[in-house]
Amino acid sequence: MEFLQVASEAHIVNASFCHPHPEGSRFNTLRRGAWYAGVELETSFAEVAFHKRRFLQDTRITAALTFDYQDFLAGFSGVYSHLDPHEIETCLLPEPVPECYAPVQALADLLLHAGSNGVVYPSVRNLGGNCVACFRPALVYNPRRGKQYQLMVGAREQWAAT
Repeated sequence: MEFLQVASEAHIVNASFCHPHPEGSRFNTLRRGAWYAGVELETSFAEVAFHKRRFLQDTRITAALTFDYQDFLAGFSGVYSHLDPHEIETCLLPEPVPECYAPVQALADLLLHAGSNGVVYPSVRNLGGNCVACFRPALVYNPRRGKQYQLMVGAREQWAAT
């Protein structure tokens, strides 16, 4: 009998729900995480670079640093909510983080308890890009590793991926 061995990355998805950031994120609080994805690779880079930049600023590192970036690919089951123009205006503020997350965390909590699977929304960090926040880990299917990149991020607005 031959077995097909599959490298499951489900633990990466589960970790995003079980170990949320202490301040929460845009569509989740510290009590429950969410799986976030950039629809476009450039959007993923921009979103990750923003958080790496915050790390550099918080730790007072002024030099640009290079970080390993592992791209993860996944599919999503179900129907996802979309923000209306008023929600986009009030919930997708770029700053100040984490204070700007409060209105959207409240909206996400309402959506989650109303049965929403998650939200598709315009990226705050990559204009024209799109993101997905999935509220239910079982709806993220076939998580797998994509390419690995080097992401060079400076404490200011610059970043580059190779």
